[in-house]
Amino acid sequence: MKARFEQNMHRHQGIAWADVQARLESSPAALKALQAMEATGGEPDVIAQGPEAGRFTFCDCSAESPAGRRSVCYDREALDSRKEHKPQGSAVEMAATMGIDLLTEEQYRALQKLGEFDTKTSSWVKTPPDVRSLGGALFCDRRYDQVFVYHNGAQSYYAARGFRGSLRV
Repeated sequence: MKARFEQNMHRHQGIAWADVQARLESSPAALKALQAMEATGGEPDVIAQGPEAGRFTFCDCSAESPAGRRSVCYDREALDSRKEHKPQGSAVEMAATMGIDLLTEEQYRALQKLGEFDTKTSSWVKTPPDVRSLGGALFCDRRYDQVFVYHNGAQSYYAARGFRGSLRV
């Protein structure tokens, strides 16, 4: 993680690794969540420092949606609604188990200002309750040098769609 941090200073200008490391060493739960992000292909990195004393935001910075988190529908309700060909799980549940949050559309757009992500894949994002109540869910990707937000049935899943997460430490 330190090597990734040092190779991508444009993502976190003005933040020192020593400060990040000290924060991580004081939070076993954060280390566990970051390990889960890493193990599923997320390549987490620091993308911001919050106004609260020393809090850092980590985000999945893999070029494409993390490989170990693809082929999932949006949430448990969507998973339960599938009668056949059920995916292995849901993005919302997997994120909760990992101890991370799904990116919002706003966070996804902010991430795209740090690089080009999801040019061949797409990622579920946190869906507003009014959209979800109608059976849909939102996902994003980057095509034609633009960030797009789309909708799909929450029960859908595709081999090239996963989710990105964030963690505040």
